[in-house]
Amino acid sequence: MSGDTFDFSEFMDSYVADLSRALNSLSRESVGMLFSEMLQVMDNGGKVHFIGNGGSAATPSHSAGDWSKELGLPTIAHTDNIASLTAWANDTSYANIFVGQLQTWLSSGDLVVGYSGSGNSSNVLNGITYANENGARTVGITGNYKYGKGGALAEITDVAIVCDTTSMEQIEDLQLIINHIVKEAVKACRGLPSHS
Repeated sequence: MSGDTFDFSEFMDSYVADLSRALNSLSRESVGMLFSEMLQVMDNGGKVHFIGNGGSAATPSHSAGDWSKELGLPTIAHTDNIASLTAWANDTSYANIFVGQLQTWLSSGDLVVGYSGSGNSSNVLNGITYANENGARTVGITGNYKYGKGGALAEITDVAIVCDTTSMEQIEDLQLIINHIVKEAVKACRGLPSHS
């Protein structure tokens, strides 16, 4: 199909409509549970750990910057330390890249948030399993890509937020929106200053 016959406006309208539907279908209860988990970690002096792959690795990086700067909440994106990540991948396997880092950084009472569009990324599942076994609380932010209903991630986390779309792009859009919603809710709840 050439650019002359492709209707970009129609395509954009369809994308926006699908994204709006998925956004409106987000479970207020599940997103609210992430908000509550964040408040508990802040009150208990714990840390937040983010894990994910691809676009679901970029969102943790963005959000760790926001949450640590704007909320004063110690937040680590285990996707950002490329030396550690590649050392674990090279010396053990890619499936262990998050478990290896969590072995160093995780404390009981911390919160681990796993991002996976399919809900079946082995390294994310391994990281969440390790966190569950070592006294952390766990949240999965996933979607219906390939496997439906959030995959295995939705089954093993304390809180599962499942984006109701099969579009990986829209799942990634929603992951960042969710992070912004809960961050801004914490600021409003705790009387923290607005972003400047």
